[in-house]
Amino acid sequence: MQSKGSNTRLSGMASRSRIPTLLLFMFAAFSSIYVAGRLWQDSENRVYLIKELDRITGQSAISVDDTLKIIACREQHKKLAALEMELAAARQEGFDSKHSTETTGTNSKKRPLIVIGILTGFGRKNNRDAIRKAWMGTGAALKRMEHKKGIVVRFVIGRSANRGDSLDRSIDSENRQNDDFVILDNHVEAVEELPKKAKLFFVHAADKWDADFYAKVNDDVYVNIDALGTTLAAHFDKPRLYIGCMKSGEVFSEKSHKWYEPDWWKFGDKKSYFRHASGELYVISRALAKFISINRSILRTYAHDDVSVGSWFIGLDVKHVNEGKFCCSSWSAGAICAGV
Repeated sequence: MQSKGSNTRLSGMASRSRIPTLLLFMFAAFSSIYVAGRLWQDSENRVYLIKELDRITGQSAISVDDTLKIIACREQHKKLAALEMELAAARQEGFDSKHSTETTGTNSKKRPLIVIGILTGFGRKNNRDAIRKAWMGTGAALKRMEHKKGIVVRFVIGRSANRGDSLDRSIDSENRQNDDFVILDNHVEAVEELPKKAKLFFVHAADKWDADFYAKVNDDVYVNIDALGTTLAAHFDKPRLYIGCMKSGEVFSEKSHKWYEPDWWKFGDKKSYFRHASGELYVISRALAKFISINRSILRTYAHDDVSVGSWFIGLDVKHVNEGKFCCSSWSAGAICAGV
């Protein structure tokens, strides 16, 4: 009798021990199926992402991490474009009180609306004084224009070939008196180097001021600052803007000609320049100024600064705006500038 009871207890214990084991096996099986399903789904998603990227870009497959980064960047680009549209609408009422602000901690400062570089040279002090008196201002007036209207104006000049000579000392003295120069220490002043000088100005300006726009002006041009600001306020929705008095002039291959172009043969049989803004006054947006700064070492310059700048934007998704108010020599009503 004792042996029979012992066998019954052993049988019950074995039965009970098989139940948890069976449940464990079932749990393991379901877990394996779930994990396999997720891995399969992830692999399908990865293949889909790679195929979609190939379809859109036409490139060979890249890593999933890089693909996801590209998708995230595109989403951010869409968000930034939407914000820029909202900002443009908010600024329509006036350029002087609604341009961007940057906040760092507890401090908030306005982003400049525009940085204007007046390209000048040695022996041009009379022109600079005339501009200071007519529209640029000096001292407190110049600072007020920066703080209230967000308009930064500087004369731009390089150094003498004989570094430290009377020409350099004269500019240094004038700058100590007025504090309104950008002096390009790594640029030697020469008429034929004007295109490189324009490039260096945009590089310097983009690195120093995070403005909405950047402008190049000759030192024999008068600018209507208020009209310029009002005109630019209508273009905040164009992140890659190139605005000016657009033209397409003749390319001169004769060395004796005033506007001789050494690379004339690059412009085809008809010898006509591509469309570009006149060099008296033109404006580019922040994105294009940053583009110039980043690619400074590989951007080719031609005989003229306006042609050079225009060439840098060929092939880019840039909005060219032909604005008659920027035609400084036309003397038309409502003009933003006037050549003298």
